Amino acid sequence: MESTYESDIEKKFIELLVGQKYTYRNDIRTREALDQNFRKKFNANHYVTLSDDEFTRLRSDLISADVFRASKFLRQQQYFERDDDTPLYYNLVNTKKWCKNEFEVVNQLQMKTTESRHRYDVILLVNGLPLVQIELKRLDVSPRKAMKQIVDYKNDPGNGYTNSLLCFMQLFIVSNQTNTYYFSNNKNEHFNFNADEQFLPVYQFANEQNKKITHLKPFTERFLNKCTLGEMLSKYMVLVEVEQKILVMRPYQVYAVKAIVDCIEQNRGNGYIWHTTGSGKTLTSFKASTLLKENPDIEKCLFVVDRKDLDRQTRMEFNKFQEGSVEANTDTGKLVRRLLSEDYADKVIVTTIQKLGLALTGATKKDYREQLKPLSQKRLVFIFDECHRSQFGDNHKAIKEFFPKAQLFGFTGTPIFEENATYRTIEGEQASYKTTKDIFEKELHNYTITHAIDNKNVLRFHVDYYTQEGKDAQPGNIFSRQVIADAILEKHDRATGNRRFNAIFATASINDAIAYYELLKAMQIQKQAVDPAYKSLNIACVFSPPAQLASDKNKKDIQQIQDDLEQEKADNQQEPEKKKAALEGIIADYNIRFGTNHHINEFDLYYQDVQQRIKDQQYSNRDYAQDQKVDLTIVVDMLLTGFDSKYLNTLYVDKNLKYHGLVQAFSRTNRVLNDTKPYGNILDFRGQQSAVNQAIALFSGEHKQKAKEVWMVDAAPTVIDHYQEAVAKLGDFMAGQGLSNEPQEAYNLKGDGARIAFVKNFKEVQRLKTQLEQYTDLSETQKTQIEQILPTDRLREYKSAYLETAKQLDKNQREKPDKEEADSWQEFDFELVLFASAMIDYDYIMGLIADSTQNKPNKEKMSREEIKQLLRSQSNFMDEQEVLEAYIDSLDWGRGYSRQELTEGYAAFKASQQAEELAGIAVEFGLEVANLRAFVDEVMNRMIFDGERLTDLLAPLELGWKARRKQEIALMEKLVPYFKKLAQGQEISGLSTYED
Repeated sequence: MESTYESDIEKKFIELLVGQKYTYRNDIRTREALDQNFRKKFNANHYVTLSDDEFTRLRSDLISADVFRASKFLRQQQYFERDDDTPLYYNLVNTKKWCKNEFEVVNQLQMKTTESRHRYDVILLVNGLPLVQIELKRLDVSPRKAMKQIVDYKNDPGNGYTNSLLCFMQLFIVSNQTNTYYFSNNKNEHFNFNADEQFLPVYQFANEQNKKITHLKPFTERFLNKCTLGEMLSKYMVLVEVEQKILVMRPYQVYAVKAIVDCIEQNRGNGYIWHTTGSGKTLTSFKASTLLKENPDIEKCLFVVDRKDLDRQTRMEFNKFQEGSVEANTDTGKLVRRLLSEDYADKVIVTTIQKLGLALTGATKKDYREQLKPLSQKRLVFIFDECHRSQFGDNHKAIKEFFPKAQLFGFTGTPIFEENATYRTIEGEQASYKTTKDIFEKELHNYTITHAIDNKNVLRFHVDYYTQEGKDAQPGNIFSRQVIADAILEKHDRATGNRRFNAIFATASINDAIAYYELLKAMQIQKQAVDPAYKSLNIACVFSPPAQLASDKNKKDIQQIQDDLEQEKADNQQEPEKKKAALEGIIADYNIRFGTNHHINEFDLYYQDVQQRIKDQQYSNRDYAQDQKVDLTIVVDMLLTGFDSKYLNTLYVDKNLKYHGLVQAFSRTNRVLNDTKPYGNILDFRGQQSAVNQAIALFSGEHKQKAKEVWMVDAAPTVIDHYQEAVAKLGDFMAGQGLSNEPQEAYNLKGDGARIAFVKNFKEVQRLKTQLEQYTDLSETQKTQIEQILPTDRLREYKSAYLETAKQLDKNQREKPDKEEADSWQEFDFELVLFASAMIDYDYIMGLIADSTQNKPNKEKMSREEIKQLLRSQSNFMDEQEVLEAYIDSLDWGRGYSRQELTEGYAAFKASQQAEELAGIAVEFGLEVANLRAFVDEVMNRMIFDGERLTDLLAPLELGWKARRKQEIALMEKLVPYFKKLAQGQEISGLSTYED
């Protein structure tokens, strides 16, 4: 039976650790005791006795408010100059022999500062440094409560994580005994529960077979085994230099890296890793290659991709993880020079299979093959990305023959089995299909899409097999282009959450792509002619140009791009001049639309720009205008493999797909974001249900029986039933509170416990509604049914009540709830579900007011109150809701306003309100308005909050340090929300120190 008191849970947990040879230090309960213990460990490990002054200097050198800096410091050799000027080189932990470190456990450590007093449940010390914090909760308390507690601790001014040895904290573990999670420490900008980007990347431990280990006892026995934990801290955490971010690898990534490293150390031949698309294969391969870099028996480690664009993408990712870790190989000659180089920086190389093939064929004038002969008998490691694409031809044979001692490892999300093999080998009279196992000998580890969906690392799919009256979605029933184009324009806004996300349209050939591009272009021009308010989709189209018509300078680049684009390569053999002319026209349209200057002779730059604009969907329309983003991209083969964007959620398919090609294409849509993206959306116009079922069966691994249930979301009727139940449950809750089931009654709820219950109930309603809103296959009857369950106007009012209640709860929680509400708070899942439509932005609101105040026919008219209600139901207006409503109230509704007049009027109104608010703050605190304005302007110009400048601002008040500190805190209580309104979602560095 599980313990019900946290003190008992803590005691049993410590006993488990002591049983694993941790030393329990119940004498370390204060900051001073923590420091002295570290001092003893440091002296003993380095055979020195530091004086008091030396230890003070050392401690000052070590402690940093920047956890990323501290984490680098932890892993690198450091230098310290002693009082007698002699050097002392030291390491804080042994990262090579991790079991040799000293492990201790402390509990109820209290850190007292001038601003905060925090007490921590359990902390694990390694060589005296606090590296792992564990927060334990009762069984009836959500572990998320412990996560929120940690986040709050880190956000408190003067917290111990910034001014004590706690700055070295690497991992946090939270558990309520049955559910245990872990996550890495990070700088505050990467350590917030953010509904726009989910919340913290939080993991559950699993064994080699991907079976979760969530109960605290087995988790402790496996994960917190001293050697396992030491290895995790030393080898399987990645410091991402570019982003200043700390990553801890997922269990399956660790097992894959171990399998490769063990295979190499034992020289056991080749192998492949089956990790599904979207599971972080690049990070896994990066870590494997960096560990191999340290192996003196390995001459070189080559990470091989099959396309130029993936070469660039992989190099960027590797260099993001570790700046300057790999260089670009601009041509085969540079690749050969780096292969022959003895520079340690050239030990890991990222290249394309094409460059490698050219180097080994001996067909070039420079005879690179001859130059590489000194390497031929040395041990090299080749790691192939998506190895099913790059290893089923002559290049594999050339590598094996030239490097007989090489070991080859493949990463793939979709292996080639006999069922989906297409490459045939003939020996004598026997012909057989070649599989991934044939090439790489053995599977080293797997983590299938079924595992990933089950773990919520990728999303499930909703597949709409398009039907039309009188014509079923069956293989062979090809719809006309007109029908398909009509369906896309009709369904796109629904499928993409009103353009919060974007889509790819996969077509069967280059000719089809061209025809669809021209058709959709003409249709949208016609729609705008009929209705000037029609908002056209920004449509891009990409396919590779005919290589035979390219200049000598660009021909090789295009051939490399086309190497895995079988359909495009074949299509470009027919009427290449027409295809080139069509692509030139498409690029010309693109240049006009986006103000660019691309040319077919530099196709790769155009292709890169299209990819970036798809990814730019992540930015709000306020930060990056909607007309600069791509809504729909028409493709043939491109972008259907290897391209990732969290804000791509829809794939339209008018192309026959099978097996690995189908899964790869579908997987472009299923990157996890948050509740606004419940699944990857597929609209199939080819009736390929049988092909989908075959792919599910083939790539589900050992979970074939439940695979379809895991991969696919529930059908619309099932979700509608769940939605109806959730709405009824909300009504029952309101009735139980003695209130009618009306949105405005939510404001009459008594006590935070009731408000929390309301938030929970409505979150489920909204989650299901969001899911239904993106279904593209709803019948008119089903749409009517959904509307009847909860009419749009009432839903909007409920959204408004939900957001107001959630904001009030968040405020109450920071101010500490009453004791009688404590249990409700413990269970409160604080992550808000947000409702933000990309369509309902400032332009939309200003246009709506203009239409509503002008006497124009055929325009949507809304009253002042209706528009204000719409504002309240949209989370993207939360920060400016009061100002916007005040502006709307100031308008004369009987007078017609133009959109431009309203936009300029609001900007002036907001500036006046802000100036008035700032002047009020200045008067309240006895400050000169001009000085406070200059201080605010400086912060906003630099987006950096400087505490010293705040001290200067208060200097004219001539306060003592205690009074000044009190005044400083009071002033910042007013300025923090003011700065946040000005920042409009952007981060101001240093401001979080003063946030509640």
